[in-house]
Amino acid sequence: MFSALKKFKDALKGTAAGALGGIASLFSKKLSPDDIGELEDSLLGSDFGYETTSEIMKSVKDEYARNRELRGKDVAEIGAAVLEKILSGANGDFKRAAEGFPTVICLVGVNGAGKTTTAAKLAYMIRKKFGEDVLIGSCDTFRAAANAQLKEWAGRIGVDLVESRQGGDSAATAWDAWHSAKARGFKWLILDTAGRLHTKENLMAELAKIRRVLSKNDPDAPHNSIIVIDGSLGSNSIEQAKAFDKAFGLTGMIVTKLDGTGKGGAVAGIYKTLKIPILCVGLGEKTEDLQDFDVRAYSRGVFGLE
Repeated sequence: MFSALKKFKDALKGTAAGALGGIASLFSKKLSPDDIGELEDSLLGSDFGYETTSEIMKSVKDEYARNRELRGKDVAEIGAAVLEKILSGANGDFKRAAEGFPTVICLVGVNGAGKTTTAAKLAYMIRKKFGEDVLIGSCDTFRAAANAQLKEWAGRIGVDLVESRQGGDSAATAWDAWHSAKARGFKWLILDTAGRLHTKENLMAELAKIRRVLSKNDPDAPHNSIIVIDGSLGSNSIEQAKAFDKAFGLTGMIVTKLDGTGKGGAVAGIYKTLKIPILCVGLGEKTEDLQDFDVRAYSRGVFGLE
């Protein structure tokens, strides 16, 4: 647990600095009414959202009314406790396929969220976590570099890849990848789909086709429909997630690029709005920096605590 707390804290430094504003430098000092007043703007600026910010501020102000000796670290502890309560139930698990079938994970989301990189990191993570072989299917037939990028990653982490043809049918690649996984005894199949604007109905319809094709092989597939969200976009991701959930039926989300952003507070707002489990978060560029989401580690890390 300690290593997870430290990793989240280190990755969320940007958000912690914004969330606490100048209070971060006052951890050991008594706070003034002005410091308390500035906290609300700082929380909103870190994209915690109005509802989450209001809940945190109510707890802080109630405590400050009882104790005028409140210090910066006390405020951080209060904020972390409120956030942990808000995110109760947010930790997600991967759903497994029936015996004899590959467990299918389909990654969806808009361009630039980091789906392709996440597909490779997730394959590495699953193999390390469960000790089971993973096959990746490159279903992004739009972006010219998608195949090459996944092929490079697959070689780097030592997993097999089913490639696609640019401009081809992404559902056909999903079909081929599933049959390859089944025939070769792979326990997991990760499908990287093309990034698409959530407002484009024709592109969203292609996702529905992938689902239909997979369900012909296994009625329960895909077992995990996961949206990859760019954490640096903050609360702007909420509408994206709503659209993909309506079109594809999301079972979870992965939030990338939380390291270095000041908008990491949006994780709470996204979960509070959608109630979609958070499976993993991206805390850096290294392969092993895709981590299981940990409510306590996140809640404390986002306020600069371990």
